[in-house]
Amino acid sequence: MPTGACGVDCEVCKLRLMEVCSTCGPGRSATAAGKLEAQKRILGSPCPILACASLKQIDFCLRDCAEFPCVNFSSGPYPFSQGFLAMQERRRKEPPPAMTHNRSKLHIPDEYWERVSARDVSVLRQAAKATAGPDGGVCLQSFNELLWVDTVGKRVCRRVREQWIEIGDALWGLVTLLYLVNVEPMQEEGRDLIGVADLKEAHYFRGPHAMDLHGLLERYGYDAGGFREAATFLGAEVLDLADAAASLRPCPQAPVYFLLHEGDEEFQPKITVMFERSIERIFSASGIWSLVKVAVSKLLRGPDRQECS
Repeated sequence: MPTGACGVDCEVCKLRLMEVCSTCGPGRSATAAGKLEAQKRILGSPCPILACASLKQIDFCLRDCAEFPCVNFSSGPYPFSQGFLAMQERRRKEPPPAMTHNRSKLHIPDEYWERVSARDVSVLRQAAKATAGPDGGVCLQSFNELLWVDTVGKRVCRRVREQWIEIGDALWGLVTLLYLVNVEPMQEEGRDLIGVADLKEAHYFRGPHAMDLHGLLERYGYDAGGFREAATFLGAEVLDLADAAASLRPCPQAPVYFLLHEGDEEFQPKITVMFERSIERIFSASGIWSLVKVAVSKLLRGPDRQECS
């Protein structure tokens, strides 16, 4: 690969064409190992960015490392400006775009708030595996976070350092509300897992509504360890299936299962999404699409270095 661990694309560099310089390659590559040895021999010490990526066994800092941008970038004169690093720092904290499954701007109808507010709160808490909110509404676990659905203020908040802060992710909020609107008391049925093709509305997930797993494949297709790390950070149950598998819970009674078959020189990577059969009691096809989209976004964001510290 012509792209270095730091993110510089050597494919478009004239120095490579002139054979003045060669690519460092991804951090896990044999190219990187050879480049490090050459740097030690010629320069006396290796590039700290490449050395760090090689030590951590990650390919690309910008994509794969929860610590980016780190001191190796901020203390050096290159490859990126302080403005670029500040932009990365800022935008990595932003929620994903608030878009529906039809790629239109997301709006949460007031009807959903009204329907949640109209439910018997004791029945709702039991069905949703939720507890009382600090000032009305309910609290429930979502991934590794505690959410408060404030039905009076019409907002969904997360608990951050003893404070309640609005989540900012409209799709996550919508999924949480849909869950509370539709969930009913369910008996334990065991793990009767089904795939997308087994859903009653399987036809919905074709064409423009196909589940977009390309980002997960690009990030984790050759990094099962990184997938397990991200899933564990999100509070998932890691399963002994495929090369890496995990059960994530965007909502307590609606787990989403991801099975990763890691790629190699012969086979392309593959990710399969599965559900417990009871999923269709809670979510319609568009709701299931949204549920998976939220889980995928969380996996791609990966461990938060501030929350890990």
